[in-house]
Amino acid sequence: MTAQASAGRRTRLTPERERELFEAVVELLREVGYEALTMDAVAARTRSSKATLYRQWNGKPEMVATALRHLKPVSPSDIDTGSLAGDLHELVRCHDEDESKRDQELMRGLAHAAFRNEDLFRALRELLIEPELDSFRVLVQRAVDRGELSADNPAGHFIPHMLFGGAMARPILEGLDADPEYSHRYIDAVVIPALGLSS
Repeated sequence: MTAQASAGRRTRLTPERERELFEAVVELLREVGYEALTMDAVAARTRSSKATLYRQWNGKPEMVATALRHLKPVSPSDIDTGSLAGDLHELVRCHDEDESKRDQELMRGLAHAAFRNEDLFRALRELLIEPELDSFRVLVQRAVDRGELSADNPAGHFIPHMLFGGAMARPILEGLDADPEYSHRYIDAVVIPALGLSS
């Protein structure tokens, strides 16, 4: 059963209760990693029954992907500064530095787990990655509509790849996390020139 199909059988949770569950899932992910995370642990942490959790989400992969999506501080399409360069820099500014570091560590662990677990890979694609790519498409389309970016600019498609690739490469190449200062420099030195824009 896909994540979308399972949504039809969910019971109603208050937004507060839903956020409490999502926060507990992400806390546990950071504490023990994906492989060691169990529905029992989430149920205990949130004072829920496993039956309640399974009514909401079709297993651990869907629960994890949904929690990560809903706890994102901001999506690219939420930002509209009036310029694409401004939007990309604002996207970096919207992420607290300490939170960003924890998120990078978390995503590295999840990426490793996803390549070993097809159900997790599918849930992350459907519930986290595809919505994020759609959000970036909105960001790019706004730049096209403003006349700032040509609709056939091939680099426009690769903005998420450039941002994600730059963030993931720095720990490997330099032994350092991609902090905001690095991310702003990377946008100005790599992404903006690739798009043919001025910073």
